[in-house]
Amino acid sequence: MDIQERSAGLFGNFPALRMPEKTLSFEEYNNQAVQIANLLYQKGLRSGDIIAVLSPNTPALLLLLAGVLKAGMIAAPLNNRFPGHLLKATLDKLSPQLLVTNNEQYVTLCGIRKETVTSIIESALTCPIRKELVFTESMERPVSIIHTSASTGVAKAAVHSLGNHWFSALGSNENISFGPGDCWLVSLPLFHIGGYALLFRSLASGGSMAVGRPDESLSLSLQLFPVTHLSVVPTQLYRLLADPKSTELLCRLKAVLLGGSPAPKSLIDEAIRHNIPLYLSYGSTEMSTQITTSPGPISCMTQNSGLLLPYREIMRAEDGELLVKGACLFKGYLREGSIHPQIDGDGWFHTADIGRVEEDGTVTVLGRKDNMFISGGENIHPEEIEKALMMVDGIREALVVAVPDCEYGQRAVAFIETFEVNCPDDETITMTMNATVGKLKTPVRYFRVSQWTTLPGSQKIDRAWYKKRGELHF
Repeated sequence: MDIQERSAGLFGNFPALRMPEKTLSFEEYNNQAVQIANLLYQKGLRSGDIIAVLSPNTPALLLLLAGVLKAGMIAAPLNNRFPGHLLKATLDKLSPQLLVTNNEQYVTLCGIRKETVTSIIESALTCPIRKELVFTESMERPVSIIHTSASTGVAKAAVHSLGNHWFSALGSNENISFGPGDCWLVSLPLFHIGGYALLFRSLASGGSMAVGRPDESLSLSLQLFPVTHLSVVPTQLYRLLADPKSTELLCRLKAVLLGGSPAPKSLIDEAIRHNIPLYLSYGSTEMSTQITTSPGPISCMTQNSGLLLPYREIMRAEDGELLVKGACLFKGYLREGSIHPQIDGDGWFHTADIGRVEEDGTVTVLGRKDNMFISGGENIHPEEIEKALMMVDGIREALVVAVPDCEYGQRAVAFIETFEVNCPDDETITMTMNATVGKLKTPVRYFRVSQWTTLPGSQKIDRAWYKKRGELHF
């Protein structure tokens, strides 16, 4: 199935891609994808080749990704925020047939054939629209390589098939309606699964995507485009709610999908107070983005991550680990040129997330299996303590790590960011935590943070860095 040809036939003149200068219909979007695919073939590339792309979100990047999909090649969008040494290591392992980037800084990184995004798009648009592509479309064929966030170590190259993305999109659109006349702003990086998945959500349903210039703020993009849907991480939502104009625009949307990391109570309460249609989500790169999502806009603070979406399965193992499978489950990790499946004998992928699954399909994620520690003989999940800390008025962000303790084996210490300096104070926090999670789980010390140390090229807090700091200063 050529899903781009399908969407052009079904949705024709409806807007598909909204850009600052112009809007492309689904038919025009498909035709330009054909032109880009033809150009890639003229350059000697063939179906199955890996095309690495290094670029911030731009209209040209979206067109390029559409052309790579049309050509039957495998798109590998890379984190353009990576420092040079990490990018080189990633490219060495990936071994792409082509690297596409406008950033001259990376041109001399490695001996890989290179083109610029600009030159490919400009050259492609002069090509005739010939649709005689020489590969057979299949739901099983690999179409993308998305690297994990590396929150627990080295980034892994997750390979997804066309079917993975397609059924992920169908399940998402069944829960959050998105169709002709709607517009989803591309606000997450296209090198993350949450950003890349929008290409298929649009093609499946007829809703349009909007993408601004890379130097434009999210607030400005909300003003420039007729946005109806938006995906954000907590940091982005904080910034939008700090701006009255952006808050007003958020209230008019049909859906704001919040994911990426647990959000503090203060942020959720603020969004609900403004009647913003907020949906919470739990997902992973390996499951092609969302696994569970709120079935409707939430009306109060909740600890769960919503209901299991269609085309996914989930179960809780005896040790509490969440296992998943279904049509959205990726093909495996790319290692030394081969795809290595990551399923057990029954077809389940082990997420390393600890959680609960209710009879109605509601899922609550408690934390990461590899973050758990033992204190006084009890299993402790740092994420549970972090969520409780972020329920305390005045705490904006929290991170909990374990430090050695001669009596208990290990105890929790917390790094916290507050809205006001030293408010709430340590005594107030301790009293509140004793009442909510108990004395054993209450941190024995609080370190105040004004700016977080994050993983290279990411907004995720570097947990390992803070664990070392906690052990050093405790």
